[in-house]
Amino acid sequence: MANQNLSRSTLSSRRLVIVTGLSGAGKSTALKALEDCGFHSVDNLPLDVIEMVTPALLMEGNVAIGVDSRTQGFDAALLRKSVEHLKSTTNIIAEILFLDAADSILVQRYSETRRIHPLSKDRPIEDGISMERSLLDPVRKYASSTIDTTTMSTTDTRLLVKDRMGSEEAKLVLTLMSFGYSKGIPRGADLVFDVRFLRNPHYETALKPLTGQTAAVQSYVADDPAYEPFVTKVVDLLSFLMPKYKAEGKSYLTIAFGCTGGKHRSVMMVEKFSGLLDEDGLELHCWHRDMPKD
Repeated sequence: MANQNLSRSTLSSRRLVIVTGLSGAGKSTALKALEDCGFHSVDNLPLDVIEMVTPALLMEGNVAIGVDSRTQGFDAALLRKSVEHLKSTTNIIAEILFLDAADSILVQRYSETRRIHPLSKDRPIEDGISMERSLLDPVRKYASSTIDTTTMSTTDTRLLVKDRMGSEEAKLVLTLMSFGYSKGIPRGADLVFDVRFLRNPHYETALKPLTGQTAAVQSYVADDPAYEPFVTKVVDLLSFLMPKYKAEGKSYLTIAFGCTGGKHRSVMMVEKFSGLLDEDGLELHCWHRDMPKD
């Protein structure tokens, strides 16, 4: 009993991250990013032995385990049961990170690398993706965090995984992101605010080349009569929602602001709310998805 108590005490500070998701969505990149954060990484460990070997692995440090449709004995319900059992018996921090991407992007990635999808060896790749999505959909629904890599490069994915999963403190990880509706709504966002009703700097010659990070653009948008009421109402809403999310045990929250191109109004909103929402007990990250890099 003494050894068991010692193990629980030791493991209570450890983290287990199950990395799963669609083939081609970035699972290998995520595992490598977690390795950079000090996690021991194991890919495609048979599902029926995860419960047996994970406590021993955790004695050496934090662990990331890759699980997907290729995993021997894969079963969504069994995966969830195993994770919950490990949490209750070892007192570890256990999370499931799900990597996703649009079907068209997955097809494109497989075409570029000329790899064969694990479920489409004798059928069109689209069929394999559809089968895998159905197989993994239950996991996506109860995942601790979902990252949609549709518009991300490998570097973007690696940096986001490090930002989101690298901290060991028990905080709500809040990601504020800007995006352009012309490039698609971010599928991984929990809350989306459309700010296209605000006056658009795009039509002002002097402001068009600038971004929402500049004082000139921010001043122009803030002069819109609807700006202050909008900010006040969103702050009120988030002040109500965020404590509820924390009490529920939610670890990650992504709030997205969208405008037409993702360069002016949405960027300004992220900058504005990053100052309003930065507080103790919160790990804040900002991401301007579609803002020009130069």
